[in-house]
This record gives sequence, structure tokens and C-alpha cells, in this order.
Amino acid sequence: IWLCEEVPLSFVHRLTTCRPPPRPVLLRTMPERRPFVRLPADVYPVNYGLCLKPDLIDFTFEGKLEALVEVTQATNQIVMNCADIDIITASFVLPGGDEINATGFNYQNEDEKVTLSFPSALQKGSGTLKVDFVGELNDKMKGFYRSKYTAPTGEVRYAAVTQFEATDARRAFPCWDEPAIKATFDIALIVPKDRVALSNMNVIDRKPCPEDANLVEVKFATTPIMSTYLVAFVIGEYDFVESQSSDGITVRVYTPVGKAEQGKFALEVATKTLPFYKDYFSVPYPLPKIDLIAIADFAAGAMENWGLVTYRETALLIDPKNSCSSSRQWVALVVGHELAHQWFGNLVTMEWWTHLWLNEGFASWIEYLCVDHCFPEYDIWTQFVSADYTRALDLDALDSSHPIEVNVGHPSEVDEIFDAISYSKGASVIRMLHNWTGDEDFRKGMNAYLLKFQHKNASTEDLWECLEQASGKPIAEVMSSWTKQMGFPIIVVEEEKVSGDERILKLSQKKFCASGPHNGESCPSWMVPVSICTSEDPKCTKLKVLLDRPETTVTLSGVAPDQWIKINPGTVGFYRIQYSTAMLESLLPGVRDLSLPPVDRLGLQNDLFSLSRAGMISTVEVLKLMEAFVNEPNYTVWSDLSSNLGVLSSLLSHTEFHEDIQEFIRDLFTPIGLELGWDCKPGEGHLDALLRGLVLGKLGKAGHKPTLEEARRRFRDHVEGKQVLPADLRSPVYLTVLKHGDSATLDTMMKLHKLADMQEEKNRIERVLGAISAPDLIQKVLSFALSEDVRPQDTVFVIGGVAGSSKQGRKAAWKFVKDNWEELYNRYQGGFLISQLIKVRDDQLHASGNGSLLKSNIYIYILHHEPSEVLRINVSKLFPCSHRQAKQR
Repeated sequence: IWLCEEVPLSFVHRLTTCRPPPRPVLLRTMPERRPFVRLPADVYPVNYGLCLKPDLIDFTFEGKLEALVEVTQATNQIVMNCADIDIITASFVLPGGDEINATGFNYQNEDEKVTLSFPSALQKGSGTLKVDFVGELNDKMKGFYRSKYTAPTGEVRYAAVTQFEATDARRAFPCWDEPAIKATFDIALIVPKDRVALSNMNVIDRKPCPEDANLVEVKFATTPIMSTYLVAFVIGEYDFVESQSSDGITVRVYTPVGKAEQGKFALEVATKTLPFYKDYFSVPYPLPKIDLIAIADFAAGAMENWGLVTYRETALLIDPKNSCSSSRQWVALVVGHELAHQWFGNLVTMEWWTHLWLNEGFASWIEYLCVDHCFPEYDIWTQFVSADYTRALDLDALDSSHPIEVNVGHPSEVDEIFDAISYSKGASVIRMLHNWTGDEDFRKGMNAYLLKFQHKNASTEDLWECLEQASGKPIAEVMSSWTKQMGFPIIVVEEEKVSGDERILKLSQKKFCASGPHNGESCPSWMVPVSICTSEDPKCTKLKVLLDRPETTVTLSGVAPDQWIKINPGTVGFYRIQYSTAMLESLLPGVRDLSLPPVDRLGLQNDLFSLSRAGMISTVEVLKLMEAFVNEPNYTVWSDLSSNLGVLSSLLSHTEFHEDIQEFIRDLFTPIGLELGWDCKPGEGHLDALLRGLVLGKLGKAGHKPTLEEARRRFRDHVEGKQVLPADLRSPVYLTVLKHGDSATLDTMMKLHKLADMQEEKNRIERVLGAISAPDLIQKVLSFALSEDVRPQDTVFVIGGVAGSSKQGRKAAWKFVKDNWEELYNRYQGGFLISQLIKVRDDQLHASGNGSLLKSNIYIYILHHEPSEVLRINVSKLFPCSHRQAKQR
């Protein structure tokens, strides 16, 4: 799924604030939870006075902390968070000026805490804690770290940057590193005079450093009260573009030197987005400025630090000539996501990491609302269904899923919930909630929530209470069924009776499981907002019902005998649907004649495909339905079809039917490929460009000869400089020539990678290199993944591309990861990227199928038992059994 023609771009890259791919694991043993105690409440900070002096040559930093604190209960010790920092001296200054020196520093390294001991009790009241310390500018992309870049002169240089979420502010300065322990910050940075220095607030003073004429001291304005994980500072060489939003906020986009032009698109999005959120929330942006900056080495996709948002270069920079349409859309979504956090997360912050989903799920929903406002031509809500909604359904159907809201204890557990459940399922249930409550009441509730808890912390229940008061609906009761338990229902729909213009429907719910029908002793249930429409007006809901029991009967009036009935119009409710055979048959003409809206055509196909994967229907039925899409015009519908066919193709690569599915793909995609052609036509827009890249990539990968020949011709012209490939065609052309290429093709692609000046182009090449087929060349690509030519955060893309390319690639990538585990682990040190690497492996397992009834009724099930993989094939004629029995055998 890492090959970009297989997956909508809005789902690729997301690592932290940007959603990661789903991580299905069939069986997992949960590690024993480590005991954890939050920081004591006898001392808390009011203001941090922080001065840092980084050394960009020796990669160390010196720090001075003067924290105004409040002692709530007499104590002779102060417990703080501290990691990878050496404290030199510490003292406590009483209000009268007397200073008490700490007598000892006791580090609890596993818990990332330090206890400062004092010879006498610190009495109740205020005081100042002074700490001098030193630390390392690490190369792990967390805490206060160094980022390598190449100056325009060709010289390799380093910036000092930060990434504190979730619990890494403690690597930059001793602090109370919990989201609920908020304070204000006065930050000063001592930096080389030729470097840019940025922090959360605007600069209020910049003066020469008395001790060194080459250094300057930069002071920033006092921040609002905020959590430590949102503090940020950056020291490096940057250009910027600047504008002002309509409500007077100064917006800057910082880029690598010489690339200011590439920041203009993000600047346009940001200046449109800030007023949009101000109007939507009816709460103004509370800071005087906001900076968006591209960081060369960055583990996350982006991070919402208040007033100084950090991004990967590929999530912020757009080259007008060399960036593809999908990259523009990606940048718009990420900017919309991070700016939403300035209100939802920064102004009002989760009380503890248990409520992370609320931050990320909400931002992952409203980013689409924002992009739809800025770029209505993107048809972004249909793309949401493919990029987030269906991905979350796939993951949440597994036995290894987890509830949206997970109790988090030890900080080491926090990273576990930065996944598609928190982001994509969170966004999907908020979308369902918004639809159920209505936009007006939803906005009233959001405004009440932000005003009530601004500069404070809140929990999930606090939001439900505000929305409940605004709407008068039982929000908490309904939503707890979606956030407190894992999984989701399948709604089984049967037409019980037709009488004149009345239809009586039986609706029943049961848990949907990827491994087949739920047969447990107790079946969970949900409070499900169900909407129903008919062919009379597919976009208008005819009936709404809250399904709060295992089954119910509803009556629709005014439905003519020849009209079809559709459950879940807009594909908004977070559930699968299984229609009776007759009801399903009646919907198929709506697919063929396009009277069923695109998002519903997509949802219908995706539900059927998932039912087949669960062994509940034959995959042949899904393939027959897919044939009805031969005249489909919508990009997102084709994208979802492509993704599901990719799963089948991967699964069938283990059987004699692999060429059959390639032929099916060629037959299905050829008509739309011929209609689109290779070149952009007058009047085409954003979605046409996305569709052309998707279709040509699919045909090329499947071995469509005319597509292969044209791709080779255009690639040759591109390399020779005769005609440069348009950015939107590069991924499908690169993929096609590599898939059917040799060592010379790979060498040429490696040279293009080395010559590329833009990170987007480097990433584009890195993602498709794994498509090469020869075993020795696969090994060459894997070795390249760990070379100096690939940025550390992008290594996972190269390995993932190999793992997603073929059966041989999956085996080679898995062996490579095992053989190089120590180097990979040391490189990423248990951060976001090490989990991404494991998910690459799990994604390929997922792509191989959790069990499907395929052509010729062959059951194929892949079990992953590290270090070996077992392929079990059960032919139903020889072993007539249920899906669950097939798994057991």
C-alpha cells in the first residue's frame, strides 16, 4: 500500500499528527503495563524563564531555567521530568531573596524523572526554582535535536530544532512535562548571529552576546498559559514569505534558503484557514503571529506547536512547476489539520493522553471541512471516505484493534495510540456526530466548549456535555458506545413487506469482524444513527432512526415499487451494511447509471469487498459488482476500487490465479485509461490529474502493454532532457518502468534521485524503487534505504515500497529488517518511525488478506508467526467448513 498509486495521498505519510497507515495484527500479546505515577501536585510551575545556548558544532546545549513555582504543601524535594539532561546546579529562591541549594539530584531514568532534594522543607507559597543544565543535540528527531541540511554553497550544515509531543520537552529542559500542568514561558535563545531563531511567540529583543561577538541573544514575548509539549524553538538558515490574514494575524512560511517561492501555496492556505476557523469556532486566534516552517529531518508529518508549526518539507513546500496535484492537496490538508489544533488542542488541551483521540480525531475531521472551504473543486469529502473512513473500518474490524479512548499510564505507552483509530476512526465518528446533531448545534456546542475551557484542560466528557446542552440530544450516551468499546456494527437490512407505497424494513446490528461473523457469547451493541434515502432523491434523507437495540423495524412511506432504498446516504455512519439479495440487486442500476452519488457507490463497493474478505460472501460477487464501474468517472471511487484490487492482487500472488487478476484489472481500467489519455486536456481540473495518475499507474503495474510502451518512451525523453515529465505523471511512469525494468532502469532512477533538488521528487522516487523485480536489484534497493542518500525519516518509505511490491519483495524486506534490526532500532530509538517500520510489515500481512473466499472457492489465510510466515490453503471442496474453521485448520 506504500505505492502511491494504490492509496490516496491523504493517507500516505501520516506518522504523528498525520495519520499512519492502518496496522492490522492478527494476534498480539500485550506487554505487561509498567507501573506509573504522575508527578506529585505539591509543587507546580507558574512561569518558565528559559535560556538555551545550542552549539551547532559539538551538538550540545547549555541551559538556564528560572521557574516561578507555587508550593502547595511543604516539602523538601521537587520532582520533575528530566531525560538525557545533566543538571549542574539547582537552587530554590524564597520570596525574600534567600537561596536554598539543592543537596542532591536523584535521576529515575526509566520514569524520566529527577528528584531535587533540599536540606530543609520548602514552605507553602511561591518561589523561584533555578537550574543550570547541559544536554545533547541528539540525532533521534525527538526533544531538542540537530537536523542536517545542505546550504546553497553545497556545505553540509545543521539546524537545532524541537519535537516535544508527546513527552520529549524533558529532553530540552527539566520541566513538569504533563499536558495538564500548564504555565507561561519566557524563552531566550543564544545563537550564531547569522542564524534565524524562532519560538512560539514574536521576537521582542535581539542584542549581541557580551561574551562572544559571533552570538546574539534573542528574546521572545511571554506565551499564553500552555502545555510543555507545545513549546518549540528552531535555530537555522531559512528564507520566508509573509502575509496577513483578513483578521490581522501575521503569517510566515519558512523554507530552506533559496526556496521561498515554494512556501507561497502553504501561505495562501494558512491565510484563508485562520479566518475560517475564527468564524467557525467564533473564537479569535489568540497569538499575534503564526509561523509554519519546513524541517529537513522530521519524524512526524507535522507538529502543531502553538505559533510555530513544524512540518516535513513534503508537507509544506510546493514547487509550482514540479509538485503534483496530490502534493498540493496533501499540503492543504496538513496545514488545515495543524491550524485547527491552535484552537482544539492548544487553546483547550486534553487533560491526559487518554484523550489524545479528541485532539487528533477532531483535527482530522475539520481539516477536510477547511479544505472543502478553500478548495471546493477537490471534492474532498468523498476522498475522506476512501482515505480515512474505510481505512478505519478495516483496522477496527480486527481482533487486535482497541477503543478510541485508551487509558494511558506510563509515557512509553503514549506512542501506541498515535494510530488510525485515534485519527481516522476518531474523525469518522465526529463526522457521524456532526451529521446527527446538525451543523448549527454542533458549532454552538464547540463554541461553548472552547470558551469554557480556554487556557485550561478538558476531557472527552466535557465536550459531550457542551454538545448535549447545545443540541438537546443524548450525546454522551450515544458517543460512549463508540469511544469506550472497540469495533463497530454491521447493519443487516431486510425488506419484510411491501404494501402500496409503504416499505417495512428490518434493521439488525451485530459486531462486524474481519475474521467472519461474530460468534461470541455476548455481542456488543452500539447506539447507531441510521439514515435512509431512496432513488427519488438520493441526497435527501427520508428517515432517521437511532438504532439503540439489537434490531428494530421501520416503515417508509411514499416509496414507489420501482424505487431503490439506500441505507447510510453519504456513507457517514460508521458501520458496514449487508443488504438482502433483492435490495442489493435493486441498487446495482444506480451504480451503472451513476444515479447513486459517488460516495455511495464507493461505500457500497467497499462494504461488499469487506464482506468477502470476512468470508461472508463470495469474492466473485464483488468482482461482478466491480464490472459495473467500467464507466465510472469519479477519481475517489476508482481510488478505492484500485486499493481493494491491490489487496486481491497481493493475495493472489501466492496462487496460480495472479495473472487472472492482472487481466481483470487491465480490462476494468483500460476504458477509463483510453478516455483520459496521457496528456492534460483543456478544462481539466485537480481531480482529472489525480485520476490520470491513478489509472496509468494501475495499468502500468498490471502490465498493460500500450501503457508500458508509452511510459518507457516518455521516461526516455525525460531522462534525455527532450521533454520533462509533468509532475502528475512521474509516479505512474517511474513505477511502470521499474516494475518491468532491469538494472539499467534502476541505475537511471538512482541518478534521478541524486540529482533531485526537491524533497518531494526524492520521496516520489524512494516510494517506487521497490517495484523492481529481480532479487539482486531488490537487495540493492534495500541497501540504499540505509545509505546516506536517504534521509532517516524516509528509510521506511523505501523498505515499505519493497515490502508492498511483490511476494519476493515482502520476504526480502522482512529479512532485511531482521538482519538490520539493531541499526534501525538505534537510529529511531523507539520513536514514531520504529513503529512505522513494523507497521509496514503488518500492512503487507493485511494486504495479503485476513481470509477471503476467492475464485474457485479457495480459502487463503496468512498467519504471521515471527520469524516465519505460514501460508494455509484450504480448498472448500476438500475441506467444507466455515471461515472460522478454515482459520483454525
